[in-house]
Amino acid sequence: MEICTFPAADSRAALLSYLKEQVPQIFCLKDSSPQEEEELMQSRLLHPLECFLFGEDPQEGLEKLKEGSTSSHLCGRVFKEGETVYSCRDCAIDPTCVLCMDCFQDSVHKSHRYKMHASSGGGFCDCGDVEAWKIGPYCSKHDPGAANDDCVLDLELYGRAEKLFRILLHYVTDFLVWEENFELPAELQPRIKDNTYYCVLYNDEHHSYDHVIYTLQRSVNCDLAEAQTHTTLIDKEGRRAVKRGSLTSCQQAQERIRANSVQISQQPLRVEILHSVVMAHQTFALHLGSWLQKIISYSVGFRQAFCQVALQPDVDRDRPCLISRLMLHDARMFKGARKIVHELIFCSMLMDTECKRLFAIEFTKHYKQLQKDFINDDHERNISITALSVQIFTVPTLARQLIEECNVIKVIVDTVMELLREHLDDNNRFVFLGYNSDKFSRIQVIFHDLRYILISKPSIWTEELRGQFLKGFRVFLGLLKCMQGMEEVKRQLGQHIAVEPEWEAGFTLQIQLRHILAMFQDWCSSDDEILLLAFKECHTVLKQCNNQPFHRDATDYYMCKHILHARPYKVSREPVSIHLPISRLLAGLYVLLCGTGAIERLENPATYDFTELAEHPLRCFVLAAQVSAEMWRRNGLSLVSQVYYYQDVKCRDEMYDKDIVMLQIAASKMDPNHFLILVLLRFELFDYFNRSCSSKDQDELTQWNRLTEEMLYLLIAIIGERYVPGISQLTKEDVTMREVIHLLCIEPMAHSSLVKALPENESHETGLETVITKVATFKKPGVSGHGLYEVKKEHLVEFNPFFYHYSRSQHSKAEESQKKRRAQEGNDKALRPPVPPAFCSDFSYIVQLLCCDIMVHILRNVLQRAAEDRPTHWTEAMIQRALHLIGQALLEEKSQLEDVTAEEVTFDFSLKARLFLLLSKIKTLPSLEAQKDMIKWVLQMFEVVKCLRENSSPTVSMSMETAKPEESAQDKEKAERKRKAEAAKLHRQKIMAQMSAMQKNFIESNKMLYDNMPESGTQGETLCVAVGPHRGSTPADREVLTCILCQEEQEVMAQAPAMGLAACVQRSTVLTQCRGKIPRPGTSYPLFMSPDLAVGTHTGSCGHVMHATCWQKYYEAVQNTTRNRLHAELIIDLENGEYLCPLCKSLCNTVVPLIPLEPLTFDYENAAIIGEHLTLPRWIQILSARIKGLQSIAQDNDRNTEGSSSNGSTGLCGEGQPDFRSILSYGVQESKFSDSITEMLVVCATTVHRVGLKTAPNELCPRVSIMAWNTCAFTIQAIENILEQEGKPLFGSLQNRQLAGMKAIVQFSATQGLKSSQAVIQSLTVLSLFSVLLPVMSRKNTPSLLEVDLFHLLVGLVLSIPSLYQEETVDLQPSAVSAAYNHLHILHLVTMAHVLQILLSSAGDGQETKEERAAAELYSAVSQHTGSLFCGFLIRLLPDVSGSSLVERVKTGIAPFLRCAALFFNCLTGVPPPEELFIDSQEQMEALCSYLALPSNVFQLFHDHRETVSPLLQRWCGSPVVTKALKGKIQTVRYPRKRNRLIELPEDYSTLLNQASYFKCPKSTDDERKHPTLCLFCGAMLCSQSSCCLSQLEGEDVGACTAHAATCGAGVGMFLRIRECEIVLMASRTRGSTYPAPYLDDYGETDPHLGRGNPLHLCPERYRKLNQLWQQHCILEEIARSLEVVNVMFAFEWQML
Repeated sequence: MEICTFPAADSRAALLSYLKEQVPQIFCLKDSSPQEEEELMQSRLLHPLECFLFGEDPQEGLEKLKEGSTSSHLCGRVFKEGETVYSCRDCAIDPTCVLCMDCFQDSVHKSHRYKMHASSGGGFCDCGDVEAWKIGPYCSKHDPGAANDDCVLDLELYGRAEKLFRILLHYVTDFLVWEENFELPAELQPRIKDNTYYCVLYNDEHHSYDHVIYTLQRSVNCDLAEAQTHTTLIDKEGRRAVKRGSLTSCQQAQERIRANSVQISQQPLRVEILHSVVMAHQTFALHLGSWLQKIISYSVGFRQAFCQVALQPDVDRDRPCLISRLMLHDARMFKGARKIVHELIFCSMLMDTECKRLFAIEFTKHYKQLQKDFINDDHERNISITALSVQIFTVPTLARQLIEECNVIKVIVDTVMELLREHLDDNNRFVFLGYNSDKFSRIQVIFHDLRYILISKPSIWTEELRGQFLKGFRVFLGLLKCMQGMEEVKRQLGQHIAVEPEWEAGFTLQIQLRHILAMFQDWCSSDDEILLLAFKECHTVLKQCNNQPFHRDATDYYMCKHILHARPYKVSREPVSIHLPISRLLAGLYVLLCGTGAIERLENPATYDFTELAEHPLRCFVLAAQVSAEMWRRNGLSLVSQVYYYQDVKCRDEMYDKDIVMLQIAASKMDPNHFLILVLLRFELFDYFNRSCSSKDQDELTQWNRLTEEMLYLLIAIIGERYVPGISQLTKEDVTMREVIHLLCIEPMAHSSLVKALPENESHETGLETVITKVATFKKPGVSGHGLYEVKKEHLVEFNPFFYHYSRSQHSKAEESQKKRRAQEGNDKALRPPVPPAFCSDFSYIVQLLCCDIMVHILRNVLQRAAEDRPTHWTEAMIQRALHLIGQALLEEKSQLEDVTAEEVTFDFSLKARLFLLLSKIKTLPSLEAQKDMIKWVLQMFEVVKCLRENSSPTVSMSMETAKPEESAQDKEKAERKRKAEAAKLHRQKIMAQMSAMQKNFIESNKMLYDNMPESGTQGETLCVAVGPHRGSTPADREVLTCILCQEEQEVMAQAPAMGLAACVQRSTVLTQCRGKIPRPGTSYPLFMSPDLAVGTHTGSCGHVMHATCWQKYYEAVQNTTRNRLHAELIIDLENGEYLCPLCKSLCNTVVPLIPLEPLTFDYENAAIIGEHLTLPRWIQILSARIKGLQSIAQDNDRNTEGSSSNGSTGLCGEGQPDFRSILSYGVQESKFSDSITEMLVVCATTVHRVGLKTAPNELCPRVSIMAWNTCAFTIQAIENILEQEGKPLFGSLQNRQLAGMKAIVQFSATQGLKSSQAVIQSLTVLSLFSVLLPVMSRKNTPSLLEVDLFHLLVGLVLSIPSLYQEETVDLQPSAVSAAYNHLHILHLVTMAHVLQILLSSAGDGQETKEERAAAELYSAVSQHTGSLFCGFLIRLLPDVSGSSLVERVKTGIAPFLRCAALFFNCLTGVPPPEELFIDSQEQMEALCSYLALPSNVFQLFHDHRETVSPLLQRWCGSPVVTKALKGKIQTVRYPRKRNRLIELPEDYSTLLNQASYFKCPKSTDDERKHPTLCLFCGAMLCSQSSCCLSQLEGEDVGACTAHAATCGAGVGMFLRIRECEIVLMASRTRGSTYPAPYLDDYGETDPHLGRGNPLHLCPERYRKLNQLWQQHCILEEIARSLEVVNVMFAFEWQML
């Protein structure tokens, strides 16, 4: 073929000529489809190119290539947005090293401490990169073993590949960097240029979806659907041709689009006009990009050839290489083109070490321009070329090479400085007033690159690396110099500040630099020479800074015979800045110098002015103190926020902590008296402590007191906070341990709370896991809540009440918590200062602060004020801090005296202080009662130190004395517990003796009663029978209830005002045997419930009682108030009668009226007499006659209505029936209800009917009563299902709300058969129900036995039969005896039918017993009526028909029915059940049968009623449906029915994530991020929140989950959003809520949205709770409660989920 042989010509011109002819014929034609384009491109373009590349048939060439090559040891999978990635906390070099799902599952890291999170897109898998992992760099698939990754291509093949790649990459580059005004090159100019153009609309982030849709509708005359399609594709692919036509028409469309978009947004949409030929070539260029990726993946040689072409310098030296051209044009390319280019870079240059290095150099060379383009671009970073920096800069060897060869640190910092230059003021300091937040947030991203470069410090320093690093460090100091003293503030006096100053930008910058500063210090610490040079550079730059200078000359300040020559500066009067990065960096470097010993090599240390170094940090502390003293309240909230962040965990390690360190450095080098005078001066307390000023102004005194408190707090921190490596001999682990101890001293905390409260390092690690088990014990969570850590008792001695990282509220909580703990242990409440670690030698002079004259003066002054008892001049907090400082001093002195002799100790605080009298005096003050124990301890410590000085060695005795109270306290506690236990035991014995005596007295006084009790147990047994002539009596229990609204008590009576239970009626599929097959409303008549229980109507109650009148008032009030509430429709649906229970806030939609259970003493003699006549055959005969008579009356009435007969004929036909009225002889007068109860019965029944059938309310509909009976039956079945699944006994284990609700539903349903106006209709209902069982009453369309749920039938028959006793003139109801026989005969008939149901759907084998013989007898009877077919069926399924398994199947199958019947008759009659049913016993069948008046051998029923049953069996088995079922043509429900549970979930959450990663949306072909969502009812995986899976439900667009819930859960749904790790509960299209997933990490916490990323495991208890939530029909209730708690401001569109 000509096409295949053409590319053999090696001319670039020839290939371009071929493309010129073919490409416009394939792409961008008017009527072409994507599939056609794909096929033509493959056959006419790509296949010839492959033929040329391989020089033969591509398939054969590829096979040869595979034989000589090996697979790459690098994975290189490019992540899509939302894809789950994994990082190993033990092995990853840094947190950016990640694995894809497949590599992780096959790696050693699966058993390590890993993290998982959703990728933002654009990264790639690091499997196979040895520089990314400490161990286990390869998964099992990518382990190279002995294979050699270097594959040498045949030279001829390599030459062809290089030639082809060069031509094609030039072609691709030219068209991807295409501008609108470019002209096609001569080689591609068409012979005839037609007038066909495209108007192309590009994506931007300024205009919303709605803006673009609106613009398109107005501009190019497209309808809404077309505009939506255009907009979706523009957002996804980056551009879309929205019009095809002539140049003029496209230009007009362009103008209209620009004009319409400017009206909405100030910035017009980007629209270009491209010729159809250009569009065709651009389209093919994109396809070529994907094709090149495929070709490169075939061989390492192809990859090397491609990289060589891409990175080869251009002939024209002014033009960059091809890959650089693509990078530099990245910001102007559309999204689809960018994606292709980035993936091409990933699969080529980043997969080869040398190519990666060359690419990194190119990237660094153009770094500044790329970042500028990104700043001006409006697309997200994950689709920007700048995002590739993480792939380059995080490689340690590559990062160091870039520092040495390109000085990448300088490049990055210079880029930041250039972009921030516009924010510099005249003093060369940053001012961010009026900054652009979007642009600033993009600039911040550049700091990530600097962090990547520094993430791995070098172990070996070369001279080149030292030199380049120091150059970069100097440039970085230049950036910090612009921050030093920026955004200064001045105290506002007089009036409040008019405009809040900008402060967020400065702190955002500080947060970004936090880890970078630490990393620079870490790099410097790895080399002494670098450290010294960096310190000198930093000090030099600090001296150049002129921020907030002094404006007055130095003067002398005198105090306690000490003089300080210092310059005055008042923070309250002059400018001050909280930003001092250079001062803080210098402090950090100084500590490192001390820690490494390099301080000894520091030249001229005496030249450093430590007073000057401490000046600015000290001003920061004073500023914070004055803000706390409310001296700056006129400066607004911005300053309060700055002080908060200054001390917050996000910033404190490089701000607050470093300021403390700088003051400690100054204190270690200055005279302690001079240092304290300087502190007093800056706190503006010098005159106050010098007694040279006084005031009566209460505000001023309060400020002085607060400043004194803050100053003392600062001194405590300077002296006591030694937990910094380099200041004392401690490790980072010791520091973390102390932080954790102090956090847990506030309260027990969850792991996540601890992590948030601890500072992170550059790898986002806190070090918590390494120390937590040493200092705390873990308490596992329950079904809710989370696991908590509690501090171990032995570590409480380390508690410091003035821990410098406590906020004010934390300080108060910790103090209160520890005092409470000490009180419980019987100890005093003194919170002693802990014994601190010793300072390193360079900082040991700090302790002299404690015993210097000024410190003693300050302490005496504070205590003196308290001793004088002038309340306005002191506070308890001041005394507390002073006592803590005294304690610190005494502990220091005691420590020194214990180490050496008294003569050698220069620390003489106890000798100087002379505080004994003052302390003794303040000890007696009532206002210092809380500090009494602390004062006592301080006085004891003075004695200890005094004894040590006098060499009287009291240490042992003192320690014994101090220990004694603790020991005695423990003994006391044990004794007290023992005493209480003995007292409780005696009390129990006394009560039992009293009860025994009372019992004896009662028996004695009621001897006659006990004597008359029947000896035989027969009478007692009848009390535990609920059905038939031996039924027990209904006890006369008065039920007095309290209305939750008016709080009035009332007895439940038939004639009393109505009371009702708040209840919720809902459709349910909890018991369904055919999930997902819900009959549409109106398609099935609800009289007969299908045995698969596809959808039922459940009525549940919260158990709270209200008067009907109270409820009506409340409901009206709810309607009035809720209509005005924001998004109220999300919580309750007023149109459907919903409301929240006033007490428990459960969702309700009706009230079930409470019907009293009339007390009954059963007449056994009368029952026996009637029983002789009312046998089963006679009962059927009477019933048949009555029903047929009523039926004929109904037909007669119909004829009268039609005018076909005269008026006197009504009832003749019915009366003509024999035994028509004989049933009335068994009737008694019907009981009447009060009007309010009658009204509430109608209200409740109408709600059940409306909700159950999803129909309009209609109280006259004949289905109303049927739905009441159905909900009664279904609710009982649901309750029985819960009890069985939870392994609870049938009676005695229900919650009160469930029991009360079930009783109320049964009694309410029972009243539905007593409506006299509906007598004739009811009789027809009874006829229909009986027609299933009795052949005499068979009607048209009567379902077969296999098509009916027999418990629903039982309830319907029992509750509807009273209607047969009613006539127009007389309202009767069956007598107690008549009702008992009705119940008995109905139950026997239905039970026999159910046994047959089970037989027809069961199989088994075994050996013969008495029961089995009865079963065999039944089998032979059945076989007579079913003929050979049934015999064949049983012979096939039951090899031994009389086998034991048949009996066992019947017993097992009938158990749920009997359990439901027992619950039903218990609620209906009130007869108490036997004791055996109150325990979870295996032998329940006999007790159930006894309670229901059934023989324990249910097969006996067929024998007892043989004559009656024989024709029934013939009727039941002769149905065509039974015949089909036996032939296997239709599926039947097997008994017992399958108990539904939530689906099985994997134990490890990563398994679910793995399933989700393979999920493909069935309706979408793209690879965009999906939200895989798992239905927990059926296990279906759905694509939620995606336009591809929208469907129509009742004429409205809904998401996949909403549509699925409609068929799977009758509108109710429970879904697990896998990537978000959260449960979504849905109740309707408009209502839903989130719920914690049942997966917990090792710390007992859930992890919504995988925010923490810890490994997650299934918690069976929580999943069981979710299952209960579903089974108990509480999902609606849970949603309503959660929405009630959350104040919904913006409604979530649940229907789109």
